[in-house]
Amino acid sequence: MTSARPHRLATYFHVHLVSDSTGETLNAMAKAVVARFDGIIPIEHIYALVRSPRQLERVLEEVAAAPGVVLHTIVDRDLREQLEAGCRALDMPQIGALDPLVGALSRYLGAALSTRVGAQHALDHDYFNRIAALDFAMAHDDGQGTTSQLEQADVVLCGVSRTSKTPTCIYLAHRGIRAANVPLVPGQEDGERLVALTRPLVVGLTVSPDRLVQIRRNRLEGLNADRASSYVDQDAVREETIKARRAFERRGWPVIDVTRRSVEETAAAVVNLLQERRSGGEAPR
Repeated sequence: MTSARPHRLATYFHVHLVSDSTGETLNAMAKAVVARFDGIIPIEHIYALVRSPRQLERVLEEVAAAPGVVLHTIVDRDLREQLEAGCRALDMPQIGALDPLVGALSRYLGAALSTRVGAQHALDHDYFNRIAALDFAMAHDDGQGTTSQLEQADVVLCGVSRTSKTPTCIYLAHRGIRAANVPLVPGQEDGERLVALTRPLVVGLTVSPDRLVQIRRNRLEGLNADRASSYVDQDAVREETIKARRAFERRGWPVIDVTRRSVEETAAAVVNLLQERRSGGEAPR
């Protein structure tokens, strides 16, 4: 009789994320890299807005107290040297997270590097555009807004309830894309008012009935709501999704199946459709 393989215990390690800005870039990079390893769980120590020698001294004290890998995006030369020297003294590895990419681009472009702290988060046109896009997404969520207001969108997402329309719109807004969403509600809204839109790209979101029922049941449980309704009835949900897909096909809207996609992957697919449209290979409407 073959014995079951023992379950491998998770490996924990300290990772110190040191940034002279908000730390968002480092945090995202660390999560993306660690996700490539099975059974590895980081204990994150985040130090944002580190811009003085005294602040860096406190960081090094924390590193000494919890030895681990140091990832940083420090731009200032003096601070970098202080961090590197401190890590050498502690015999701790330190990695300039953006160094390989920045170095490669610098060589390719033949351009000097900016030493401006927090340059990636400057209050420039792109920043204000993202804020405006976020305001737009919130104001035009879940079918809000008239047809003329929706005409100002870059993209309008359409789909039945719980197909990740709102979080996808918010994610797109962080990329400066004005996104609105309109739910398909049986017997009330079937997206007909979107047919008249000419400026925005209308995209249909669909999902498998089984997955949709699971998501909706979880939603109702979280709200302590009654589960006995067509909202989670298998046959009713299947019919709802079939009608939605037929409506998208009838109107020539591109369709994205979100069944096995994360919000980030759905947003990336929308961005690809927008780029196709803008480059001349316009997505079908």
